[in-house]
Amino acid sequence: MKKLLLLCALAHLTTPAVAASRIVSLAPNLTELAFVAGAGDKVIGTAEYSDYPERAKAIPRIGDAFRVDYERILALQPDAVLAWEPGTPHATVERLRTLRLAVSTIRTRSLADIGTAVRDIGAIAGTPQIAGREADRFERAIASLREEYSARTPVTVFLQINDQPLYTVNGTQIMSEVLALCGGVNVFGDLNELAPQVGVEAVIAANPEVIISTGAADAPAFVQWRRWPQIRAVGAGNLYAMSPDNLARSTTRLATGAADLCRTLQTARERLRRPN
Repeated sequence: MKKLLLLCALAHLTTPAVAASRIVSLAPNLTELAFVAGAGDKVIGTAEYSDYPERAKAIPRIGDAFRVDYERILALQPDAVLAWEPGTPHATVERLRTLRLAVSTIRTRSLADIGTAVRDIGAIAGTPQIAGREADRFERAIASLREEYSARTPVTVFLQINDQPLYTVNGTQIMSEVLALCGGVNVFGDLNELAPQVGVEAVIAANPEVIISTGAADAPAFVQWRRWPQIRAVGAGNLYAMSPDNLARSTTRLATGAADLCRTLQTARERLRRPN
């Protein structure tokens, strides 16, 4: 029984018999995680928007996270392809496997997945020591933040991830998990869609204590909230803009984003306690 469970747990991972030296990444976050795992110099093809670290910008492109150029991938002759769960379409993964390419699906749905993803990439690339060290560092940082902030007074938050049209995330998206880590409550956490579109009226009705935008602080849809001082976030001055890369991209930089978010929510709590 134990052997069966182990095989099921490893089913997503196709680890080559020898360390991969030519890796294609199908998503920007996987490219970044490859660098974290000590395998950045082995990535010979990647998806559009792979812009971190700086060296990733020079890697040849094979398409984007949802559509790839199969001929270009084959021409690169990779010995490992990293697919992204939940981003890479299943049909893309299956097509690459029919082309006899070794595809490993790397899951990054939750904070717990990030350390595992780094270790998995390290196993594929033959850099397990570097990967293990970086994964441990990330997990310690997240654990420390959870211990420090998760039991603090809850504050309700609207996470604004796009201005026009207005989008947010539901409770299963990793940004919402980071929010909960800091003692925040996503006012749209119960919605079914992962990234639902919402209206201004819905935000006013939800009456969040904090509004956090992952866009520019002077974006029109961010500034417009000041037109509704009856929203608790507006009345308390709790309108904040934060880096989308540190908060929205599923990589080890989430530890930095989480630390920033936790500090921001603590500032918000203090403002909410002030008398009007």
